Amino acid sequence: MEQFERASLDAYFQRIAAEFAPAERPASFLITHLLSERPSFVQAVAQQTTLRAVLPKPKSIDAGARREVERSVQCDPLSRDTFEDPELTVDYVEARAAGHAVVLLDVGGYFAPTLDALCDRFSGRILGVVEDTENGHKRYAECEKLPCPVVSVARSPLKDPEDFLVGQSVVFSAEALMRSRSDILHGRPALVIGFGKLGSSIARLLHAKGVQVTVYDIDPVRRTQALSQGFTVARDRDAALNGAGLVLCATGSVSLRGEDFPRLRNGAYVATVTSSEDELDLDSLPTIYQRTPAGEHVTRYQTTGHYFYLLNGGNAVNFLHGASVGPFIYLVQAEILAGVRMLARGDLGPGMHEVPASDRTTVAATWLNYFNR
Repeated sequence: MEQFERASLDAYFQRIAAEFAPAERPASFLITHLLSERPSFVQAVAQQTTLRAVLPKPKSIDAGARREVERSVQCDPLSRDTFEDPELTVDYVEARAAGHAVVLLDVGGYFAPTLDALCDRFSGRILGVVEDTENGHKRYAECEKLPCPVVSVARSPLKDPEDFLVGQSVVFSAEALMRSRSDILHGRPALVIGFGKLGSSIARLLHAKGVQVTVYDIDPVRRTQALSQGFTVARDRDAALNGAGLVLCATGSVSLRGEDFPRLRNGAYVATVTSSEDELDLDSLPTIYQRTPAGEHVTRYQTTGHYFYLLNGGNAVNFLHGASVGPFIYLVQAEILAGVRMLARGDLGPGMHEVPASDRTTVAATWLNYFNR
């Protein structure tokens, strides 16, 4: 990022943080993809709240961004294991923010398993959670009874441009890795598992590239949407797996279990849009499969009579090339800051909430002033 671009980005986030400044600053914990442009967002969170720690997603850390953030904010390791254990979760938050009002900024529902314990046993007050992703939205929505408010931006219209462009970046990265092995997309039927915002974007771009695309989704409504847009919709999931030369997983939950991998056609490529722990049950893959490198960021899984290729170790394939969606990501990050102000007021009841349309309009107007010149 050029110096003038960084200055403009910093000014944008300072404006947003000031616009949505809470009357009283809460403490906060921030889970984030710590990519190269992310320090500007981190600074905005620190302007709006007392930021106790940044927890970078382990598969998406830019070394330079981390060094910059660590000059002013504590960076702690992130693990789902920590936040699945009530004792560890409560001890961690107590160590960083005992007695304070706290907002949790989440990407992927990390706090969902122990949120009850945290709200019940923390010495301060958990004001609530702001969740960024569809995967995390589902994790919180599936809780039997939420103990605090959760503001989700996962289904915001401001996220539509990001979701569309993430889908494009996934196809770009998958094709780049295939080409690195002298393979190409054309002539290789593709199966897209999941036809949400990301999956539909991936399917449309593959189709535009002349690839034969089949879609599978457990939701009948989404299957009808895919059919109306001209895609083949798999009636038999196993047969679709067996016929695909490229499988792109975009569900935000487990797409492929251990018994699914032997059904893949020989030489098929598998890629995901989220982390391997969310999309692929690799731990239950039959132990007869041997793993060997087959190029940079490509792993060959092979047993007698069968083999397939896994891209980027099963983690989000687009992060290999920066996962860039341009300035559109700043729309969603600004909406997260609007969500913080909502929680800081302390008047939201437990349950799922959205940012008001009026706040989204403010975000969009500010964004246009900085990035549509």
